[in-house]
Amino acid sequence: MSNDKNLTKVSHTVSPGERAAKNGHKGAVIWMTGLSGSGKSTLSMALERELHELGKQAYVLDGDNVRFGLNADLGFSPEDRTENIRRIGEVANLMAQAGLICITAFISPYREDRERARKASGEAFYEVYVKADVAMCEERDPKGLYKKARAGEIPEFTGISAPYEEPEKPELEVDTAETFGDCLAKLTEFVVEKTKA
Repeated sequence: MSNDKNLTKVSHTVSPGERAAKNGHKGAVIWMTGLSGSGKSTLSMALERELHELGKQAYVLDGDNVRFGLNADLGFSPEDRTENIRRIGEVANLMAQAGLICITAFISPYREDRERARKASGEAFYEVYVKADVAMCEERDPKGLYKKARAGEIPEFTGISAPYEEPEKPELEVDTAETFGDCLAKLTEFVVEKTKA
């Protein structure tokens, strides 16, 4: 832990308004949460492409990708999951402050951890619940994780042997029982509206 007595906040010389004017949109954190297999990563990557085509600066922080680098030292215990989300919340906030639309695709199973991420970004934070029940996710099982979890090969697997706390008041809910196109259109419209400069 750092010693707060030796730290001083440094102010930027470029304001959020100037960044928004240059980019044509405000910075934001679009926090996609849902079970494994709900469609978070697929929707996030498609949203990034849509926003790029619209001339907006967007980037996806994906759960698996981040664990190859920044969070390679973390496992999947409740404590490590909390630290995983804490780090991502801070990085996403920095990206939003830089004027980017940061899209995160993380199960982030605990409400308390998502609230901590919300506090880091304040008004720039938008929670999006990518809704799909366990049965639907297990049927899709794109990575074969549910099969492994059912066989006891993956302990602490969200939705099977570890809890998922659904968002109580997300800014947007996308039910992936609907068509992919409808979900993406709803999501894109929401993000464009919320990030207007």
